[in-house]
Amino acid sequence: LQNCHLATSFLPTLEKLLEIHSNDAEPVHEDYRLFLTSMPTEAFPVSILQNSIKLTNEPPKGLANNMMRTFLDISEEEYESCSKPAAYKKLLFGLAFFHGVVQERRLYGSVGFNIPYEWMSSDLEVSKKQLKIFLEQNEQVPWKTLVEIIGEVNYAGRVTDDKDQRCVRSLLSKYFAPAILEDSYTFTDSGVYFAPPVGSLQSVREYIASLPDDSPEAFGLHSNADITFSLQQSQKLVE
Repeated sequence: LQNCHLATSFLPTLEKLLEIHSNDAEPVHEDYRLFLTSMPTEAFPVSILQNSIKLTNEPPKGLANNMMRTFLDISEEEYESCSKPAAYKKLLFGLAFFHGVVQERRLYGSVGFNIPYEWMSSDLEVSKKQLKIFLEQNEQVPWKTLVEIIGEVNYAGRVTDDKDQRCVRSLLSKYFAPAILEDSYTFTDSGVYFAPPVGSLQSVREYIASLPDDSPEAFGLHSNADITFSLQQSQKLVE
C-alpha cells in the first residue's frame, strides 16, 4: 500500500484488519508480507509502527554528501551516453549542485526561503533526462529552454511565494549559463566550488569528496547566515 498518508481515513480500518488477523486461530500464511509507504503523518496508527520493521529514506546531510549521492547513482554508461559530452557533463554537475543548494538552503529557515519546500530526487531525475534530451535534439545548447523547463516547471513549479520563485530562478541562472563550459568559471567568489574539468565519472566523485564543510557562501548567503542557522538548530534541540 503506497502513500498511506493520502488515505488517513482508511488507516483505522487497516489497523483493525491487522489486529483481527494477528489474533486468528488460523495463522497468517508464512509468505505473507505487507509493505507500506508513507510520508510522516500523525494519523499513522502507532500499533502498526510498533509491529513493523521501519525504514526511512532521507536526503544526505550537507551539500557534498547530497552531490555524492547523485553521482553514485549515475552509472558510467549513463555519464558517457550523450553525444555532446563536454556540455552534458558540465551541466549535469551544475544541475546536481543546484539541486543540493536548494535543498540545503531550507535549513537556514526564512533566510534560505520564505516557505520550506519539499524538493525530491524525482525532480532531479526528470531534470537529468530533460537535460540529455534537449542537448541531443539541438546543435547548440538551448540555454533559455533548459532554464525555463528545469527552473520554472520542475523546481519553481513547486514554489508558491513569488520571492522564492525569483530566488530559484536566480540560483539556476548561476549554474546554467554559457560560462559554466569554461574551466575558469566558479560558483562562488572564493573559487572553492566549480564544475570540474571534463573527465571521468571517478574524477568528479573525487572532486566532490575533496569539498570542504558547507559554508553559507556555497548557497549564495551571507556568512552571518550561519548564526541564524546555529540558533535555529540549538533552539530545536532544546525544545
